[in-house]
Amino acid sequence: VQLQASGGGLVQAGGSLRLSCAASGSIFSINGMGWYRRAPGKQRELVARITSGDRPTYADSVKGRFTISRDTAKNTVYLQMDNLKPEDIGVYYCKVDGLRTGVSGTRYPFGSWGQGTQVTVSS
Repeated sequence: VQLQASGGGLVQAGGSLRLSCAASGSIFSINGMGWYRRAPGKQRELVARITSGDRPTYADSVKGRFTISRDTAKNTVYLQMDNLKPEDIGVYYCKVDGLRTGVSGTRYPFGSWGQGTQVTVSS
C-alpha cells in the first residue's frame, strides 16, 4: 500500500494549510488514518488520527486549530490546519493502517507511511 501526501508549504503565523494523503494499492479495508509530525530536534509525535468509525483524536497542542477528516471512497485523509503557529513547524507524515489483499487473496494487516511534507510557519 502506497501513500502520497501533499499540501505542505510556507505560511505566515495565523494562516492555514490543508494536507492531503491518498492511499492506493490492494487495500481491503482501512482501520485508522493519521498525521504525525517531526519538529526539528524532536521525535515524531501524533498530531491527529481518525478511525473507521470517524472518531478523531488530537494532540492537545492542536485541539481547536486542526481538523482531521477522511474521504472513504477515495481512501484519502485530510488535515486542515488553521491558526498555524511557529511551533507547528515540522515534517508531517501520514500513516494508514488496515488490511490488504495478497496475491492469493489472503488478507494481511498493513501499516504504511507517507513520504513526509514540510510545513513551515513564519512569525
